[in-house]
Amino acid sequence: MDLKLRGKTALITGASKGIGRATAEVLAAEGCNVILVSRTAADLDQAQAKIRQACQVNVERVAADLSDSKNVDRLAAAHPGIDILINNAGAIPGGTLLDVDEARWRAAWDLKVFGYINMCRAYYRLMKERGRGVIVNVVGNAAQTHDPEYICGVAGNSALTAFSQSLGSVSHRDGVRVVAISPGPVSTDRLVGLMRTKAEARTGNAENWRDLFKPLPFARAATPEEIGAAVAFAASDLSGYTSGSVVVIDAGLSARAQAF
Repeated sequence: MDLKLRGKTALITGASKGIGRATAEVLAAEGCNVILVSRTAADLDQAQAKIRQACQVNVERVAADLSDSKNVDRLAAAHPGIDILINNAGAIPGGTLLDVDEARWRAAWDLKVFGYINMCRAYYRLMKERGRGVIVNVVGNAAQTHDPEYICGVAGNSALTAFSQSLGSVSHRDGVRVVAISPGPVSTDRLVGLMRTKAEARTGNAENWRDLFKPLPFARAATPEEIGAAVAFAASDLSGYTSGSVVVIDAGLSARAQAF
């Protein structure tokens, strides 16, 4: 399917690995120029080289810590003319209320929650001036599952989900669309690492980590490419009437209520 993205420019945060990198690869394959943003320059170099080799598009990279709002302002000043903003940077730690102290909670929210909000503030203003643009916030289904053992993520993702709905409900007035994509478990390096640790603790063998996915729908997690494809479609004109929406991609996990 031609998503009609050829010649457009997308800026993707958290683009050096996982969902962000997969999203950048999908967009580039559709002919979209991409700007890759992440904190780690070496990982960005690898992602940039791979996309340049595979696709005939312009690929730029910016190493920046978006938990600092000054870096957000610098990024927007250096790259003001983008058509699509994909907010994807940030990982919120697991744990109960008593497990996650204030410092870790604030650090996680500075990057993901306030990072997304600050990026939206900076780029929405620019998109409004041009009368067009798309913002896709990759959030996470903790906003729907309310897992008390991931309470920092539950609160953060719930905030970003409501934020995306609120902004997207009126952004059409300015010619801008805002959409949230909320994945469930995704087989990123981070998740595989967590599963290996769990498998080691439970069975004494980290190589049993795949067994932990068996209770999931289809006995697996989503792939980064599946989420990247959904992000790209939401950002395209083929989804041009979508705004203020939350697309949950978790094979029904959050739709299934647990009685016990």
